[in-house]
Amino acid sequence: MFKKIIVFQAVLLLTLALVLAGCGANAQPGAGNTKKSIEGTVKVTTTTGMISDIVKNVGGEHVEVQGLMGPGVDPHLYKASQGDIAKLKKADIIFYNGLNLEGKMADIFVRMSREKPAIAVTEYIPESQLREPPDFAGHYDPHVWFDVKLWMKAVERVRDGLIEVAPDRKADFEKNTQQYLKQLEELDAYAKQQLAQIPKKQRVLVTAHDAFGYFGTAYDLEVTGLQGISTDSEYGLQDVQNLVDMLVQRKIKAVFIESSVPKRAIEAVVEGAKAKNHIVTVGGELFSDAMGDPGTQGGTYIGMVKHNVDTIVAALK
Repeated sequence: MFKKIIVFQAVLLLTLALVLAGCGANAQPGAGNTKKSIEGTVKVTTTTGMISDIVKNVGGEHVEVQGLMGPGVDPHLYKASQGDIAKLKKADIIFYNGLNLEGKMADIFVRMSREKPAIAVTEYIPESQLREPPDFAGHYDPHVWFDVKLWMKAVERVRDGLIEVAPDRKADFEKNTQQYLKQLEELDAYAKQQLAQIPKKQRVLVTAHDAFGYFGTAYDLEVTGLQGISTDSEYGLQDVQNLVDMLVQRKIKAVFIESSVPKRAIEAVVEGAKAKNHIVTVGGELFSDAMGDPGTQGGTYIGMVKHNVDTIVAALK
């Protein structure tokens, strides 16, 4: 009886070994961790309009995009609603700017990343190319979209994120990315060519808050904002007075309002200069932290940059 039990156990172990060997012969390395490609349209939720525009250009017909922040919305002050949380939960993948632009939503992205990819599109930008203004509490300036070359890195990050969740559509994502990057190369060249027409002494861009630092570095303009990097920071009477004094001393003729920032701050600067017998005009409205209405020139990233460039050149040239 004892011998029969031993023989039975030996046969059982041999059979089990053969089964495992057979499974191993057909298995691929890491196959157990392979993610299935999302079938059908990839549902994407984004924060800003600039990011939504990237996803639409890269994803094409394969994506359905829902942006949380529409035209004129300030992402620095934005607080997510229950409806926004629902959009984030329904998404297959989330793209946000990062670098503390959406400061009040940081915890939400951390929680969502446990369930699905939640990606900061600025991840691919080297730290050496990021601005670190002394008045921004040791953080990087998040307004990277104003340097078209840097924003091209964001396009590449979106491409790779979409490939991660829908690898079977990789070829389309890569083709769309190449086409869009070519358009951005042309946009960068356009900005440099147009802004170079402004005489050097007149290349001073004065706006409501310090959103155009990357723009100034990329296209050789001196940039001054009444408020700091974030509109969450407050400005005081002394800040207005300092800016007024600068405008008067340097004989600057135009300042600019922003579509996502109340214009009362810049209006105070204009009135302050007028009180000192220096006439300053509002050179126009620029898109800073948000794009324009859909269907308008400012309703796309390329259109908003061109609008800003043309408005600045017309006022300062």
